[in-house]
Amino acid sequence: MAAKKELKFKDRLNKHYDELKYLYDELFHDEQAFDHFCKILYEYYDQRSSMLKKLDETRENNPDWYQGHELLGMLMYTNAFAGNLKGVKKHLDYIQECGVNYLHLMPLLESPEGKSDGGYAVSDFRKVQPALGTMDDLLDLTNECHKKGLSVCLDFVMNHTSEDHEWAKRARNGEKEYQDRYFFYDNWDIPQEYEKTVPQVFPQTAPGNFTWNEETQKVVMTTFYPYQWDLNYANPIVFNDMTANMLNLCNHGIDIIRLDAVPYIWKELKTTCRNLPQVHTLVRIMRMASEIVCPGTLLLGEVVMEPSKVVPYFGTVEKPECHMLYNVTTMASTWHTVATRDVRLLKHQLETVFALPNQYTFLNYLRCHDDIGWGLEYDYLKQFDIEEVAHKKYLNDYLTGKGYGSDARGELYNDDPKLGDARLVGMTASLVGMEPAIEENDKTKLQRALNYDIMLHAFLYTQSGIPVLYSGDEIGQINDWSYHDDPLKNDDSRYLHRGDLIWEDVEKRHDLNTRQGKFYTALSKLTQIRSKYKVFDSNADTWIVETYNDHILGIGRYYEGQKLIALFNFSENDETAWINEDEDYIDLLTKQPREAKAVGIPAQSFAWLYYEFH
Repeated sequence: MAAKKELKFKDRLNKHYDELKYLYDELFHDEQAFDHFCKILYEYYDQRSSMLKKLDETRENNPDWYQGHELLGMLMYTNAFAGNLKGVKKHLDYIQECGVNYLHLMPLLESPEGKSDGGYAVSDFRKVQPALGTMDDLLDLTNECHKKGLSVCLDFVMNHTSEDHEWAKRARNGEKEYQDRYFFYDNWDIPQEYEKTVPQVFPQTAPGNFTWNEETQKVVMTTFYPYQWDLNYANPIVFNDMTANMLNLCNHGIDIIRLDAVPYIWKELKTTCRNLPQVHTLVRIMRMASEIVCPGTLLLGEVVMEPSKVVPYFGTVEKPECHMLYNVTTMASTWHTVATRDVRLLKHQLETVFALPNQYTFLNYLRCHDDIGWGLEYDYLKQFDIEEVAHKKYLNDYLTGKGYGSDARGELYNDDPKLGDARLVGMTASLVGMEPAIEENDKTKLQRALNYDIMLHAFLYTQSGIPVLYSGDEIGQINDWSYHDDPLKNDDSRYLHRGDLIWEDVEKRHDLNTRQGKFYTALSKLTQIRSKYKVFDSNADTWIVETYNDHILGIGRYYEGQKLIALFNFSENDETAWINEDEDYIDLLTKQPREAKAVGIPAQSFAWLYYEFH
């Protein structure tokens, strides 16, 4: 049995060995480090449980298992959802009832209170935050998820560690070996050279990319926050040990590894330190490492940049990198469209996405744990006399409720008045006007906000890829303004949409006399339709349907004899989609015949028109 096991590993290693060695040598020029890397791969393959190895083989035989139209994700903070990992396990039936089979747990590894950056400042990659449980609790949860057919995603924070990590502590104690795992400088000369070309991530809350460290009397690179020290991936010890940390998570049952801030991981003077070629080499090596040790695991890249920078992280068909990437641009363009009621930018952006190969799998979402950044295609918007800084102000004013006629209730994040570059935060329901409707007890406003929320989720489901719900959105939960009263949270407005799930409201989900019940029931219906009809498959042909109305977005889908015309009205007025399709369609929501000619769409609502060729 042991010989058979070893043979399996050798087969997988041999398949990748030449490329793996070439790329590793290209980066590190260290034969001994490469030999150690291969030993790490075998060690974690050997430790992998028989249950996970069986799952690996099943997925190896069906490498497209994550594509199609079956997966629906949910993103959650463990503590906000259910207190701890055992609590999440207790509520798996609810998660399944939502139609969710892809569970993304926000960072839960050990990080210092008050300097955790929401869990992204990891002080120990081998321990769970004590308040959330233990690594055994994590394994128990993933085992139970696998029994129920759920996949689990977890963030792997690659770019940096907390200043409280063991490596950082030893670096502070003056151990050169550990200082070499970071970027330490005796004075500001080299850091100032970096600052000439490296953009700032948080110019207001954490200006600059370096921090003076009193204990060492040296300067250390801190791209994100001063308490997050950038790792030096030019050091093979760092890469080897971090790969081991990743594989340890995989062996605890994590199916999808989210590579956090991956474009930043390689640093070089006189560059932006973003998206450098070495980053792609590292990701390619990690892809091969996972295919050797745990081929049932997927890599999800977090690349929050313009499309031209995002797509290369898929790699090529012959040399793939990430299995999946976030569709950040469509998300931002969606909220631009909510604020402007003009679909032209969204149409233009979706045309780019629709032109990409079908095997490129995107994660699509409306809201997540993070802010909405306005990295839109301003070169395209110039033709409409839209200027970047003024437009960002307009979007932020509208979505914070300051714009004329706006019932949105968001807040600004990381406001930089000089650059006019504030980002936006808030729950979906609050951004579409739910809060004033509740406060004013206005049934008309409430129905309008519910319609808009449902329409946006229908649009989310119409896109190819994997839709991900943000926990609380399934019941239309609104902002948590109480974070202003918490001294550990009040300096970070993202906590506005990081509140606890209100279980009293979850209990109302089947009561159609409540807004929670109305929304949950409508969303459940959309979820069932998406999973039932093959036309929602990721391999479907997709195109923009011209509606001759700048308020209505039209999307066409075709797959194996099934055709869908989806129409989304972003206007506060009833509008007409001036289309002229010949087939005899039915409305997927009512199952009634509906002509696809000059289709009237109520304000902030949608239609799914379906035809099946025989």
